[in-house]
Amino acid sequence: MFSRFKHLSHKHSFFLFGPRGTGKSTLLRKKFNPEECLWLDLLNAQVEDQFLRNPSDLYAMVKALPAGVRYVVIDEIQKVPKVLDEVHRLIEETDKIFVLTGSSARKLKHGGANLLAGRAFVYHLYPLSCFELKDQFQLEDALHWGSLPKIFSLEEKKEKEDFLRSYADTYLKEEIWNEHVVRKLQPFRRFLEVAAQCNGKIINYSNIADDVGVDDKTIKEYFVILEDTMIGFFLESYHNSFRKRLVEKPKFYFFDPGVVRQLSRRLSVPLIPKTAAYGEAFEHFIILEFQRLASYFQPDYRFSFIRTASDVEVDLVIERPGKPLLCIEIKSSDTVHEKDISSFINLTKDIPDCEAVVLSQDRFMKKFSHVTCYPWKQGIEEFFPEIKT
Repeated sequence: MFSRFKHLSHKHSFFLFGPRGTGKSTLLRKKFNPEECLWLDLLNAQVEDQFLRNPSDLYAMVKALPAGVRYVVIDEIQKVPKVLDEVHRLIEETDKIFVLTGSSARKLKHGGANLLAGRAFVYHLYPLSCFELKDQFQLEDALHWGSLPKIFSLEEKKEKEDFLRSYADTYLKEEIWNEHVVRKLQPFRRFLEVAAQCNGKIINYSNIADDVGVDDKTIKEYFVILEDTMIGFFLESYHNSFRKRLVEKPKFYFFDPGVVRQLSRRLSVPLIPKTAAYGEAFEHFIILEFQRLASYFQPDYRFSFIRTASDVEVDLVIERPGKPLLCIEIKSSDTVHEKDISSFINLTKDIPDCEAVVLSQDRFMKKFSHVTCYPWKQGIEEFFPEIKT
């Protein structure tokens, strides 16, 4: 059992969203006394069918609960969105606290579901951060297998490969096909492979459409499906009064390195340091760490990237309310020299009120011009001091 950073309210109803397998149910069972909970799992076909037929059964069940049962936990709420109308009514009429988990926001967002209008907080849970793993963290394993909790209960390489393949199949079957999100599964399968191969790169919808054999509009819809089912997220281009002409198309990052390697059919290909693939995997890992930790500790942070027309890039730009703009260059190398980051130094000189840093595998902290270079783990701790509290 890993200790998670995510704080959960015991006094207010909430949604807990996150991809399948990130440990939502495990976290709830750890944080909430089972004797105080009515637990309803909508992945159970009988339970799902009951509430699909009669959502109002929930009202009657909760009304009958003894005073000692304080919490009503409903797993995978997106399976029966109509239940949320009953939850709304019960929040108004009872003192029960509702804990609602979901691995997809698609049905809730696009189906006009009752999202309780501020009556429930919204939390997110992700695969394990390296700081949650503590002594069990190994960088090479994280880059290769990702950090879904189940991975850490498996010892054999074959078991890990089988798990990630099964995970991808489960996603297709349960989140996409069973929910009738797409009309034809085969083009979407092909899209997943191509999109995974483009992980962390600027999206060219036309090129992907040509590879998949569908139109641009369909590809855009497919990316929205990935976002709604929490399999990935867009990283937009930074927009401000920055004087250089910027590339405006977004990037897309999958939520876990192991899953993206499986979807791109690269799971059996070793990651070798000092190669382009290794550098891309390390950049992906660092961006995911920032995304997860910001969600837990600094939800008002906004993320983007900068790329100029001449292909000079800032890997991660973080807008922090009340603080300077944070510009981050990510290097997988174990030694950083000034010449390696000269373009980054020159670019960030032109960005007003900017804190420029480099994160790498160099063991030593260094300073070149206005740029501070951190060992990557030390650098993340610098910007998220809450990790140590």
